[in-house]
Amino acid sequence: MKKTVLSFTLAASVLALGACSNDSADNSEVIATSKVGDITQNDLYEEMKSSIGDQAFQLLMIEKVLDSKYDVSKKEVDAQLKADKEQLGENFEAMIAQQGYTEESYKKYLELNLLQEKALIEDVDVTEEEVKAKYENIKNEINARHVLVADEETAKKVKSELESGKDFAEVAKEYSTEPAAQQSGGELGWFGKGAMVPEFEEAAFALEKNVISEPVQSQHGFHIIEVTDKRTIKESYEDKKAELEKQLKLEKADTSTLLTKVAKMMKDADIKIKDEDLKTALDQFLTAADAPAEKEAPAEEDTTTDSEK
Repeated sequence: MKKTVLSFTLAASVLALGACSNDSADNSEVIATSKVGDITQNDLYEEMKSSIGDQAFQLLMIEKVLDSKYDVSKKEVDAQLKADKEQLGENFEAMIAQQGYTEESYKKYLELNLLQEKALIEDVDVTEEEVKAKYENIKNEINARHVLVADEETAKKVKSELESGKDFAEVAKEYSTEPAAQQSGGELGWFGKGAMVPEFEEAAFALEKNVISEPVQSQHGFHIIEVTDKRTIKESYEDKKAELEKQLKLEKADTSTLLTKVAKMMKDADIKIKDEDLKTALDQFLTAADAPAEKEAPAEEDTTTDSEK
């Protein structure tokens, strides 16, 4: 699952907060009754404001200023939703639920993420040669799963248990140090070259289908890998060109520039905050908008050899 570039993870809660403040002009409307007392729309709004108010307000304003300049269509959101479902497979529902989303609120999250991406990459350039090279890397894909552990001894134990016929997902949930394994059972979905760390990628692409690997060490620990399927993508270079160009731009983009861009857009929007409790919620953005741009230091000559990189 992607994360928003500005690292806000409250989209689901923000939707509720926005609904509390906008759906009715009468915030005294009772939204729940009980023998011990009623709860009004304003009660809920005040409670949510006290806990996530500043971040929620920031997120709502980010969405508004970005939406005023960039367009994200329903088709784009649906395409990203489809891609995420294909990537996560049967684990999709569990993964979004763990993050506090329904499918509808997750689509709202995707819309915000796509808005941020458009702002981030609008001034980034990539060459035709770079895009073609990217296509060559991804046109052959594998579907794999793994168990990640801290040491080689445990990795060998995991390999032995899997080869004895134990269920892969259950073994991953028992042993894997990767938090997502509790929901995914170690499933990684389909991926091409360049998506994983080099040691993992080299071992995974060399494996035959349904063979349990030897322990593979990477910066994350020791992996036991199984490739469950292989395929060559059906899409031609022209079909994938736009998607790959976007991926390359995102890889090249300097994410620190997005805060400055959003900050300037907020300042230009001349936002007047009427709720006293939220008066300072946007201060970090407005301060960033007024800060002088930092000059880039001259690049130092790279003296490392290829083997050191």
